[in-house]
Amino acid sequence: MTWLQLRLDTNPASAPALEDALLEIGAAAVTMEDNADQPVYEPGVGETPMWQQTRVTGLFTADTDMDAILVALETQFGKALPPHRSEILEDRDWVREWMDSYHPIQCGERLWICPSWREPVDPSAVNLLLDPGLAFGTGTHPTTWLCMQWLDQQNLSGLTVIDYGCGSGILGIAALLLGAKRVIAIDNDPQALLATRDNAQRNNIDDDRIDCLLPEQIPSNLHGDVMIANILAGPLISLAPNLAAALSPEAPICLSGILNSQAEELLTCYRQWFNALELNAKDEWVRINGKKKP
Repeated sequence: MTWLQLRLDTNPASAPALEDALLEIGAAAVTMEDNADQPVYEPGVGETPMWQQTRVTGLFTADTDMDAILVALETQFGKALPPHRSEILEDRDWVREWMDSYHPIQCGERLWICPSWREPVDPSAVNLLLDPGLAFGTGTHPTTWLCMQWLDQQNLSGLTVIDYGCGSGILGIAALLLGAKRVIAIDNDPQALLATRDNAQRNNIDDDRIDCLLPEQIPSNLHGDVMIANILAGPLISLAPNLAAALSPEAPICLSGILNSQAEELLTCYRQWFNALELNAKDEWVRINGKKKP
């Protein structure tokens, strides 16, 4: 089926009203996307961040009178429309195209991330099955890849790993597949904990090997042998004393979600508790790893 789409270039203040107006006049679907290659970093729970230049697109059936739609939209919106254009959208198998855009990702010598609908490149490798979903962490982002690469280099056999800011659970599940005995997955978003449980089951991880906790559920005696925290620089700094307290002397730590420009501040902070801190970079992001002081 052929569709018509109406694209409007707007700003964060007007985007929600345009979305509502498009739906009100009969759009089959409305999407919002970045119109200026501006990254939006991890939002807080319940937040919906917008790009400074946002493109709002309404989808209509092919027999729609677009001139009438523009008149109705301006009336519903209540003011002059921002720059816009309409165009034909040819029918395509969108599900197939979406699936085809995801490929297995190698994250080290042993570890691969593989969409569940694709055959593993190396069946003898450690293959983590993961489908893109609502929670952060599919392996395509540099910070996730950097953490996965670090995990691939560790001997995790029989250890307890804390995954702080677990998102999809990708890092904790990778640790379990690489030999960890148990993972404590922590996130402030209940949706992330649900995704972590679902992804653990997809990878045949027994429920008793992974604990999923909200921050308020963290026990006072939290302890692990390894710490991974792929969140953001601000939370990493504020959480530093807690992360350090949860580890034994000489236990390894891996931190990411850090921009190159933020690395020095993080290093200064974590040197209070950790030695042998190393930096590894991918694109504009870095990973910091080291060991807790004796």
